[in-house]
Amino acid sequence: MATTTLIPMEVYMRTSYRPDVDYVDGAIEERNLGQNDHSAWQKAIVIRFEIQAKSGGVRVRPELRIQVAGERVRIPDVALLDRNLEQEPIPTHPPIAVFEVVSPDDTLPKLAIRCLDYEHMGIQTILVLDPNGPHWRFVHGEYAPLEARAFDIPGSRCRFDLDGIEQLLD
Repeated sequence: MATTTLIPMEVYMRTSYRPDVDYVDGAIEERNLGQNDHSAWQKAIVIRFEIQAKSGGVRVRPELRIQVAGERVRIPDVALLDRNLEQEPIPTHPPIAVFEVVSPDDTLPKLAIRCLDYEHMGIQTILVLDPNGPHWRFVHGEYAPLEARAFDIPGSRCRFDLDGIEQLLD
């Protein structure tokens, strides 16, 4: 039987992990590492929003630790932060949007736990993009098919454009 060693939040916050890990109620949780297609999608999302960042009122941050609750830190693949808020080393204010790119070892139930943390924090736009399959919006604790290929992201002047992201894939 495996045991989990709990560590204090302060220890996690001042420790570097390679690759970085989530922190959930005192426990370290490994994140699935992306392969080539995961990395390509992550890069395309960053590029697409970096083009809009200043005019859209956001800061684009890949793989940033975000304190989603008192004893929970998650690291979304990409986060859009409100440019009007003061920058924090580890954000405690809800990002405007987060993007999770599905890795081959990810399961939707496990990703849903992450997405619930984002939702409970107050993040309005939570998108789960599968390089090899369907794309979803996470809303009210459930996955909904991402039907609109382009839409304005609430809380910003940015536009999500799936076709534009796909054009940036190489």
